[in-house]
Amino acid sequence: MIYKICPASAWREAERQGVFRGSPVDLSDGYIHFSTASQVAETAKKHFFGQTGLFLIAVNADALGASLRWERSRNDELFPHLYGDLDIGMVTAVLSMHARSDGYHDIPELTP
Repeated sequence: MIYKICPASAWREAERQGVFRGSPVDLSDGYIHFSTASQVAETAKKHFFGQTGLFLIAVNADALGASLRWERSRNDELFPHLYGDLDIGMVTAVLSMHARSDGYHDIPELTP
């Protein structure tokens, strides 16, 4: 499983369109950024600290085929990057990320 942190409003729009094309940073970089279960907390801290109204989108990495590439990024770790749009039919779960008063998020229990 891989995970995408996404503002709820952007995800609701993707649901209406049937496809998620990415956030502004995804569009700028040319791929959709994902994290593994073990990378989600650090990604939330680094890129979404203090933000509310977030969803955590779960996708089976194997279902994405060759358009998913594992590339070195933060801390020299391999991160999953999707080169193309995400068909929302590939999504296995949409989880709420509760923002705490200290700016961090409660991360749901995730499947590696």
